[in-house]
Amino acid sequence: MSDPFALDDDPSPSPAPLAPVVRFPYLDGLNPEQRQAAMATEGPVLVLAGAGTGKTRVLTARLAYILESGLAQPWQVLAVTFTNKAAQEMQERVAGLVGPGARSCWLGTFHSIGVKILRSHGEAVGLKSNFTVLDEDDQLRLVKQLLNEGNIDPKRLPPAAILREIQAWKDKGLGPDQVPESDDPDKRLIPLYRQYQERLQTLNAADFGDLLLLCLHLFQKNPEALAQYQERFRYILVDEYQDTNVAQYLWLRLLAQRSGNLCCVGDDDQSIYSWRGAEVDNILRFEHDFPGAQVIRLERNYRSGEHILGAASGLIAHNAGRLGKTLRPGREGASKGAAKVEVMGLWNGEEEARQIADRMVALKKQGIAYAEMAALVRAGFQTREFEERFITIGLPYRVVGGPRFYERQEIRDALAYLRVVAQPDDSLAFERIVNTPKRGLGDSTLQIIHKLARAMNVSLLAAAVSLVETDEIKPKAKASLKAVLDNFQRWGSLLGGLQPADLAQQVLEESGYIAMWKADTAPDAPGRVENLKELYSAIEPFESLTAFLEHVSLVMENNAGQDADKVTLMTLHGAKGLEFDAVFLPGWEEGLFPHPRALDDQGERGLEEERRLAYVGITRARKLAVISYAGERRVYNQWVHPAPSRFISELPEAHIENRGMKGLDVARDFAETGAGWGQRFGKRASQTQPFTPKSDAGFLEGDRVFHEKFGYGRVLDVDGTRLDILFDKAGAKKVVDSFVRKA
Repeated sequence: MSDPFALDDDPSPSPAPLAPVVRFPYLDGLNPEQRQAAMATEGPVLVLAGAGTGKTRVLTARLAYILESGLAQPWQVLAVTFTNKAAQEMQERVAGLVGPGARSCWLGTFHSIGVKILRSHGEAVGLKSNFTVLDEDDQLRLVKQLLNEGNIDPKRLPPAAILREIQAWKDKGLGPDQVPESDDPDKRLIPLYRQYQERLQTLNAADFGDLLLLCLHLFQKNPEALAQYQERFRYILVDEYQDTNVAQYLWLRLLAQRSGNLCCVGDDDQSIYSWRGAEVDNILRFEHDFPGAQVIRLERNYRSGEHILGAASGLIAHNAGRLGKTLRPGREGASKGAAKVEVMGLWNGEEEARQIADRMVALKKQGIAYAEMAALVRAGFQTREFEERFITIGLPYRVVGGPRFYERQEIRDALAYLRVVAQPDDSLAFERIVNTPKRGLGDSTLQIIHKLARAMNVSLLAAAVSLVETDEIKPKAKASLKAVLDNFQRWGSLLGGLQPADLAQQVLEESGYIAMWKADTAPDAPGRVENLKELYSAIEPFESLTAFLEHVSLVMENNAGQDADKVTLMTLHGAKGLEFDAVFLPGWEEGLFPHPRALDDQGERGLEEERRLAYVGITRARKLAVISYAGERRVYNQWVHPAPSRFISELPEAHIENRGMKGLDVARDFAETGAGWGQRFGKRASQTQPFTPKSDAGFLEGDRVFHEKFGYGRVLDVDGTRLDILFDKAGAKKVVDSFVRKA
C-alpha cells in the first residue's frame, strides 16, 4: 500500500518509473487529527485545538510541510502569533526542521507585521516610513496636551479613560469618522479622538492600535497595496485565534480573500480575554465567514489524566456558545491510576490556605517539585492568605504576573498611612502619601518641608506642623497641609481606642485614598480596591497597629532565597498556556467565582466566559487538580457564608472525589432537583447568598455547642438551619447549624 503522506515529483499518469518518494519525518509522530491539520493546506481551515493537544507541534509541522513540499517560498507565508517569544520559538523550530531559509517567513505578532507593512506603504495613510510608535506614556502625555488646549478638566474626563476608549474603538476597527454617536453620549470623546489622530499624523507617529487600524485603511484606500499582499501571502497561519479582536479579524479576512488559504488555530473554550478586546464570536462564526471551511478537532490531550479531562469537559459542556469537542487521554494507559478531581469544602479561608500549603509539603515529600505546583486564584486579593501561610511554614513561592500582596502599590501606600499614624516621625512614609491622593502639595512644597526639617533636625511631619504656622507656602497648599496634619493628629488619638482594622478602614476612607481608586477608571482599579479591603482582614487578628506593622516588616523582609524550586501563585487569567503536575483552585464560591463584575457587565456572556476560565484552570493540571471552597470567609473584614460555586454542581460525579463538608451534595441537589442557581439564589447570580445546607442536626434552644472559629456557646434561637448563638468569648452570632457541633 502506498504511503498516503508521500508526494511524487511527477504526478502525471505516465507509465514512467516513479521518482523517489519524499518523506516528511516530522509528520510521523503526529496522530491522525494532527497530521490532517498539518497537511490540509488548501482553503480555509479551523483547527480546534483543545488544551494539551499539541497545538504548537501542529503549527510547526504545518509550516514546515508547506515550505518543504514546495507549495510556497518562505516569503510567501504569513504566520501570526500573539507574542514575540512565540514567534521566535516557532521560527527556530521550523528552521530546525527545514533549514535556515524558514527565517524568511513573515512570522510575528499582529503589531510587528503591521509595522512592516506601514513602513513600506504608510504614506498612503499619512505616515512617512520613519514614523515613531508611541508607548503608553507618550500617548497619555499627548491626551493631556489636548485636554489642556481644550480647557477640559482632566478630573472630569481622565486622560487614561479617554485613551482606553480610543484604543477600544481601534480594536473594533473604527476610525474617528466611523464611531457611532451613541458610543459618545456626552459628545466629547469622538472630537478628542479626531484631534488625537490629527496630532499623531503631525508628529509622524502611530500608537499600537494604529498598527492594524491604519493597515485596514491602507487596504481599503489602496487596492494595489492590498493586491500586492494578497498575492504575496499564499498561506496564512494564525495562532490563538480565539483571542483576536475585530480589527485583527478584518485584517486577516482582507489578506486571505485571494488565496483563501487561511488556517486559524485556537480553542473557543479558552477565550477568556474579552476585557482586553478579544471577540470569541470570531472563532464561533468561522464556518459562516469562510464557507466550505474544514474544521479539524484536536481532542487527544497529552497533558492530563482521564478524570481531569472528564471534569473539565463536563463543566464546559454547560456553555451554549461553543463549537463543541471532548478531550480524552492521548496516550494509552493514561487513565490507569489517574486521580479524580478533588473537591474540598473547608471551614474558612484560613483553613483553606493551611490545608493547601500542608498538601503541597506532602507532595514535595512524595517527589513532586514545588515548581510543579500552583495555586490559581480568581482575584488577586486571594493571594494574601496563601502568602501569609507559605511564609509562616517556610514554603518557597513566587507570585507570577504581579508583585506579592504587601509589595503592591496600593498596599504600600496604605501601609505608609498606617506607619505615620503609629509613628509620626516616619518621614519616608509621610513623604510617600502626603500628596496621595492629589492635594496640591507638589514638589516645591515638599522641598520647603525638607529644608525646614533639616534646619530644625526634626521629622518631616514635625517640620510641617511648624510650617503651617507661617506664611512660607501658598495659602491653598497651607490649607491642604493643615488638613492632612489635623487628620493624622485625630487618627493618632484613636490608637488603642479603636480595633486596628477599624482604624485602618477609617484612615483610608477619610484620607480619600479608597475614593481615589474607586473613581479611577483603569481596568485594574476595582482589583486594587479589593486588595485594600483584604488588608482589613489581614489586620483583624492583631491586637495593635504596631504589632501588625511589625508583622508586615518581617513578611517583607522574608526572602525565600534564590532556589528556583518554588510554588507558583497566580491568577487564573495569567495561567493560560501553562501546566503543572498539581494545581489547586481555591475560592470556588458564589460571589467570587463566577466573579460578580463579569456577570454584572456581560450577563450570560460573562457567565460563559467565567466558566471557560474555570475550564482553563482545571486543564492546567497534569496529575492532580484540587478545587476548594470555604463555608465561611472573611471578605473585606466581614464574615460571609457563601454558597459553593455553581460550577461545582456542574462537575460530573464520575470524575470527582468529594472531601470535607457536605456543601457539594447540597449544590448538586439544587441542580438535580431543578432548583437551579437562578431559582435558588435569585436572578442576580452575582449576589453572594448565605450558605444554607440541609440539616438534620436537631439543635434545640439551650443546647451547648462548639464552633471552630468562635469556640463554645449556647443556642438562643433556632430558625430552620440558622442558629442564634451566644458564644462565651465572641458574643452573639448567627451561624448555620452545619458549622457547629454539640459540646
